[in-house]
This record gives sequence, C-alpha cells and structure tokens, in this order.
Amino acid sequence: MSAAPRTIRFTLNGRTVAAEVAPQESLVTMLRDRFALYGARESCGQGLCGCCTVLVDGRAVSSCLALAALVDGRAVTTIEHLDADGTLDPVQQAFIEAGAFQCGFCTPGFVLMTRQLLEQHPDPGDDDIRHYLAGNLCRCGAYPEIVQAVKLAAAKRRGAAG
Repeated sequence: MSAAPRTIRFTLNGRTVAAEVAPQESLVTMLRDRFALYGARESCGQGLCGCCTVLVDGRAVSSCLALAALVDGRAVTTIEHLDADGTLDPVQQAFIEAGAFQCGFCTPGFVLMTRQLLEQHPDPGDDDIRHYLAGNLCRCGAYPEIVQAVKLAAAKRRGAAG
C-alpha cells in the first residue's frame, strides 16, 4: 500500500506555488510534469551527471535524487528563472560567448553550478573550476570552453559589481 499524495507549497522561481506530490516523486519529475519547466533534465537518475541541477534555497541539488515533498516551504530556482526581464544572467551570457556547449543537454546544470561557484569564489582559478564542476558531465567534451566561460562569467560579475 502506498502513501497518499500530499500538497506542498514552496517558492518556485520567485513566486509561491502549490503542488500535489506522491511521497516517492522526484523534484525533477514534479518540475517537468506540474510546471512545464524542462531545463532540469534527468539523465543518469543517480545524481552523478549534473543535468538535473536546480537550486534549493540557493544550493545546488540533484533534482533526480531529491524528493519533491522535501521542498515544502523552501525556494527552488531553475535555469528558466535566470534571465530577468529578458536579460541573460552574466553566467548564461558567458557560456554563449565562450561557446561552452554543443548539444546543450548539460548546459543548465553547468550554468547553475557556476552561479553557485561564483557566489562562493568570485575569482576561481582553473583547478578550482574543474574541482567544483567535477560532478557535472558533458558528453560532447566542451570542458575547455566551460572553464573559459566560468572565467568570463567571473569577470562579468566583478565588472557589474565594481
């Protein structure tokens, strides 16, 4: 016998929402099925590739592993929320300028992880970037461009702050 669904309330991309979720339902499934937010993608289903990354209370989370019920009362940010008023986030812009993607499947996870990285380390070196992004996989092998994009994003953020 399975447990009954429950209603959760949380902030999604800056607005308060509610959803009825099953106890075993993953966060990525809820975001895609209930809110038509397709930026987080389930790829490995084991939290190893970073394609499903979202931010929960500002921290990167593998949404394929996180239960949807656990975001009750919390704030969830997806890649869809980064372009405020049609203006790309500096990290998104840097990824475009550096050509830091090929197929784009992994890009949302890399962008969100980069945002978290730059919040913690505004001027990371190559080793810092590689270490921090080690949990994100790019099947196309755009790693050199991704490192370049992170450096460019850091410079853009410093320029905007200064």
